Amino acid sequence: QVQLVESGGGLVQAGGSRRLSCAASGFIFRSTTMNWYRQAPGKQRELVASISSGGSTYYADSVKGRFTIARDNAKNTMSLQMNSLKPEDTAVYYCKTVWYGQDYWGQGTQVAVSS
Repeated sequence: QVQLVESGGGLVQAGGSRRLSCAASGFIFRSTTMNWYRQAPGKQRELVASISSGGSTYYADSVKGRFTIARDNAKNTMSLQMNSLKPEDTAVYYCKTVWYGQDYWGQGTQVAVSS
């Protein structure tokens, strides 16, 4: 079965950095687009960054220039390097993929940025 497991969340001061990881299993990782989403308290879940099977990337305007998404197809992992963090980056971060037309989500990892 498809499994996505995020790690790396925690408390960080504004201006600091954090690296999130997503370990994937149960599907052909190298053939799928992988995504990072986040959901802040009281807000809708939003797409933060995506990386295609070919390595093309997309970033939300709010994180462009500060976050970097990457994938390691040999290890079936995806990462999100977050720099220059702001209090408004506080959220639960989720990795997501689509496999055979079905959405799969991880359990999420909490990132809290203190001012």
